[in-house]
Amino acid sequence: MDKRLGFVGIIIEHRETCAEEVNKILSKFGDSIVARVGIPYRERHCSVITLVVDITLDDLGALTGKLGAVPGVTVKSGMAK
Repeated sequence: MDKRLGFVGIIIEHRETCAEEVNKILSKFGDSIVARVGIPYRERHCSVITLVVDITLDDLGALTGKLGAVPGVTVKSGMAK
């Protein structure tokens, strides 16, 4: 399957309890992550991570599915045509 360029937006509402699990998942997909920007938003007690990925659709589904299964994590993604 061909890789495609895309992005993944992640909002972490309970950073204290789920950041470790999110980082483990991201590490497993590290070869597909081109760039990662993480911003703690202290006023709202959450964090936002944006990823640029070069990934197959199957792997993107696996990545977003695993992240979305973590309590307190919201994930959205988009891919180039």
